Amino acid sequence: MSENKDQKFVYDFTEGNKDLKDLLGGKGANLAEMTNLGLPVPPGFTITTEACKVYLESGDEPPALRDEVSAHLAALERKMGKKLGQADDPLLVSVRSGAKFSMPGMMDTVLNIGLSDASVEGLARQSGDERFAWDSYRRLIQMFGKTVLGVDGDLFEEALEEAKRAKKATVDTDLEPSDLKKLVKQFKKVVRAEAGRDFPQDPREQMDLAVKAVFDSWNGDRAKLYRRQERIPHDLGTAVNVCSMVFGNLGPDSGTGVAFTRDPASGQQGVYGDYLQNAQGEDVVAGIRNTVPLADLESIDKKSYDQLMGIMETLENHYLDLCDIEFTIERGQLWMLQTRVGKRTAAAAFRIATQLVDQGLIDEAEALQRVNGAQLAQLMFPRFDERAEVEQVGRGIAASPGAAVGKAVFDSYTAVKWSRSGEKVILIRRETNPDDLDGMIAAEGILTSRGGKTSHAAVVARGMGKTCVCGAEELEVDTKRRRMTVPGGHVVEEGDVVSIDGSTGKVYLGEVPVVPSPVVEYFEGRMHAGADDADELVQAVHRIMAYADRVRRLRVRANADNAEDAARARRFGAQGIGLCRTEHMFLGDRRQYVERLILADTEEEREAALKALLPLQKKDFVELFEAMDGLPVTVRLLDPPLHEFLPDITELSVRVALAEARKEPHENELRLLQAVHRLHEQNPMLGLRGVRLGLVIPGLFTMQVRAIAEAAAERIEAKGDPRAEIMIPLVGTVQELEIVRDDAERVIAEVRRSTGVDLKLALGTMIELPRAAVTAGQIAECAEFFSFGTNDLTQTVWGFSRDDVEASFFTAYLEKGIFGVSPFETIDKDGVGALVRSAVESGRATRPDIKLGVCGEHGGDPESVHFFHEVGLDYVSCSPFRIPVARLEAGRAAAGSAGSDSR
Repeated sequence: MSENKDQKFVYDFTEGNKDLKDLLGGKGANLAEMTNLGLPVPPGFTITTEACKVYLESGDEPPALRDEVSAHLAALERKMGKKLGQADDPLLVSVRSGAKFSMPGMMDTVLNIGLSDASVEGLARQSGDERFAWDSYRRLIQMFGKTVLGVDGDLFEEALEEAKRAKKATVDTDLEPSDLKKLVKQFKKVVRAEAGRDFPQDPREQMDLAVKAVFDSWNGDRAKLYRRQERIPHDLGTAVNVCSMVFGNLGPDSGTGVAFTRDPASGQQGVYGDYLQNAQGEDVVAGIRNTVPLADLESIDKKSYDQLMGIMETLENHYLDLCDIEFTIERGQLWMLQTRVGKRTAAAAFRIATQLVDQGLIDEAEALQRVNGAQLAQLMFPRFDERAEVEQVGRGIAASPGAAVGKAVFDSYTAVKWSRSGEKVILIRRETNPDDLDGMIAAEGILTSRGGKTSHAAVVARGMGKTCVCGAEELEVDTKRRRMTVPGGHVVEEGDVVSIDGSTGKVYLGEVPVVPSPVVEYFEGRMHAGADDADELVQAVHRIMAYADRVRRLRVRANADNAEDAARARRFGAQGIGLCRTEHMFLGDRRQYVERLILADTEEEREAALKALLPLQKKDFVELFEAMDGLPVTVRLLDPPLHEFLPDITELSVRVALAEARKEPHENELRLLQAVHRLHEQNPMLGLRGVRLGLVIPGLFTMQVRAIAEAAAERIEAKGDPRAEIMIPLVGTVQELEIVRDDAERVIAEVRRSTGVDLKLALGTMIELPRAAVTAGQIAECAEFFSFGTNDLTQTVWGFSRDDVEASFFTAYLEKGIFGVSPFETIDKDGVGALVRSAVESGRATRPDIKLGVCGEHGGDPESVHFFHEVGLDYVSCSPFRIPVARLEAGRAAAGSAGSDSR
């Protein structure tokens, strides 16, 4: 990145606002916004994300940065009436990260910068509290040593625990000044031994090194892992906030806390949060000391409580959303340290969105943007059956909802290892920290014995949609011995199955059975949103879905191969079937007819096999058309290689060899074996399949077309309204399609004459090969519709065999940042997406009324749905359970683009 000599790299809190998140990061922008609102924010300044980008790209900070920081630091010193680290009355500052998107605990923070052997005495005199001063100094050395100098944090924790044992103290607040002085000496020895240098006594050196450490933490392992998990771009960089310190560890009239303007777990209005007396901010989020509910602050410090309640109302009305607030009280003076739009559970997101509509704070279009398909999918997960016989062994704080069952594991490494082996696990810790992120991702759920709704475990789990129970104090977690002792003395060893309910906070031994969620029952029509017993969540989902359906342009169809799936899809709101895979109809008892077709030596044998299959196929289609009466049904003709319908070559070879050894009749098995050898291909997905199969096996596709046409005629005669569409797979050139279309039209005409029914069947093709995409204009001359098969299109564009590559090197590609997400999960807009866009444009140029859809798995992916809306498809098609997600995202895409147009 080239540096503009006039570029400004540092902004005072009075200079920014909440709309400058790209430049100032979320924390800096919101500190500036609160300053503008006249709220009590400690003075400070923000170093921009642009400075971070220069540092990360060049390995050094911008040349102008030091002078800019010096100028802002001097202004801060004038404002505070004291200098950084001066001996008599030192100014102390915090250095905190602040990316555009919230990344709780993933990057670094250092508090109490400016303390040294000289200034700690001055702080003690100025504050009148020797214990506070030395406690602040040991915290600085501990945080600086771990964050800036790379010292193993456990070494500091072990020294702290040893000091408490020597004092027979249970918490660190029991340590006296003399104990803390000894601890500071021990911490400095740890730094010297591990970092190879002394803890720096120069306060400016402390600050400069801390700023660089925050920049470096953007590319730390845990930060990169979190960004991949949350799909946050890697090139944003982080801002750094330098803020004058206020102290919550100055005694019982001081403290620190985190507050939410609404419950982030349920969405209910009320007083939610945690408070900890005589503590600094990291004590709350780390979960190392158990907090009290925020409501208790009213009896502890009524003046600060009332002021905080007023500020919370101000912030929610200003941001028009749930706000997450960090605050400190210093000897009765309330200070605001951070606010942001708070992370919330899926249920809370839907409830809060509709509550804000009812309060007149936002409109329905904005409410739709406040939720997403991933959250809706979470709400459709099963929940524990309340009627089941269970053995409850504990109860903690319901931090993030869901019903999670798995084997108990007590460290992240084991969680990842077991998960990769196919095991479902519950990660159990006293408290989590950012280093546990990979284990939290791998686990079905997280259980901690310490911490509250604002602890690291709770905040990160909510952000990921992961089930979490925190602060289950009656559970004794011993991570070294890999066990958990529950009330009554029962011991849960590693590998024992436990169940946790993130909606109630209950912890159970063994596996608790699950039942469908009320949201699924609503979509299936078993619960009506207008009924008295419909809970608030169902009501909220109903209202938002109703608006999404009103505004969306994309129609949503289902991938369904039988009447049962079709009926379920229709209940979920499907507007037709976008993909019926006929190959699924050839399995089971029907495999014998396919074998006869493959083994046919004469035209008569082949015709006999096809004649046997025809009524079976027709019955399938009649049932499907009946289930989807009045809605389009796109039937894909047989697609996979024929050898998939034949026995395994090894198994068949053994059968033939055994029959020969026993001198038993085996003529049919031998013919089958010969056919398997004949049809064997090195790469069958790029071999004899799709339209190629229809051209090579005479009568195969025409049999299927006849079955579709006769089924449609039968439904029309029964007063039904079948709307069949015939889709030819794997077309690469228009000539293939022309041949198959001519044969199909001939068969349809024959059925029309024989039944006297006026049949209107659309014929089209799948676009799943790059050549089809780039020649879409030619193919559109012969096709009435395109359906993009993005699974195969992704394979052929990338040269990937999906069954092989996902297990072999995709993990490495994700870790190295080559992929932000698997291209099979979310469409590759630059490659595969570019071909889709091109095919849409050239297809419509040839045939303006061509119908365009997608039937690959991307059709149910939230991000991909927005892309398909943007390029102008008519519909997406996905599995039945993804239909509500696609409906919601189609609505969000339409509302979002309308908002962009209006702006």
